[in-house]
Amino acid sequence: MASTSGRWPAGRSRGVTVAVDGFFAFVWFGWGQAAAPSWLVIPLTVGGAASLLLAVAGVVMAIRSPGPLPAMSDPAVRRRYGITVGLEFGLIGAGAAILGGTGNYLWAPVLVCFGVGVHFFPLATVLDNLTLRPLGGLLIAVSAAALVTGLSTAVAPSTVTGPGAGLSLLGFGVATLLAGARAASPRPPVPQAHHPAERSVPPTDRPAPTGRAGSSGTDEPAPG
Repeated sequence: MASTSGRWPAGRSRGVTVAVDGFFAFVWFGWGQAAAPSWLVIPLTVGGAASLLLAVAGVVMAIRSPGPLPAMSDPAVRRRYGITVGLEFGLIGAGAAILGGTGNYLWAPVLVCFGVGVHFFPLATVLDNLTLRPLGGLLIAVSAAALVTGLSTAVAPSTVTGPGAGLSLLGFGVATLLAGARAASPRPPVPQAHHPAERSVPPTDRPAPTGRAGSSGTDEPAPG
C-alpha cells in the first residue's frame, strides 16, 4: 500500500495501492475455487480476471504518476511499515502452521482473512490512508461469516472468504482508481460573480438651465 492525503491515496501511492488490491483480490478469488460449487467457478474466474486487469492498471498508474513512495523514501515510515507487515506475516504463518499440524488447515482462510483485516488498522495510520480501515473491517466481517458458515454448514470456509475478500479488495481498488481518474481530469474554471458596473454620467460643458422660457422667475429680466 502507500501513503495518502487521508482519504484516497495520491500520486504514485495511488497506483501502488490499486496494483496491490488487484493482485491480492486475484489471489483470494483463486483460493475461493479450492472447494467451490460448480455454479461459483465462473463468477470467481471472472473476478480473478477483473482483478488482474485492475493490477495492471495500477502498475501503469504508478509508473506514470510523479512523486516518491513514503513507505520507501521516509525511514520512519519504512520502519513502521516493515514492523507491521512483518508481525502480520509472522503471526499468520505461525497460526497456519498450527492449523496444518493439527489437521485443521480447512480454517486457514479464516485466519488469513482475519489477520489481513486486522493489520489494515495500524497500517492505515502508518501510511496515512484512512480507506484501509473500512477495508479491514470488511475483511474481518468476511472472516467471521466464513467461520460461522463453516461451523454450521457443509460449506468450506474458503468458499466464503474467497469471493468475500476478493470482492472487498476489488471494490476498494476500483474506487481508488476512479478517485485517481477524477483527480487527474481537468476541472472547469469556477465562474466569478460579475456585478454590473455603475454607469458614469459623462461631464458636460453646458451650463444648467436656471429657468424655463415664459416663466416669471426671479432670474428673468423685468419687462421694459
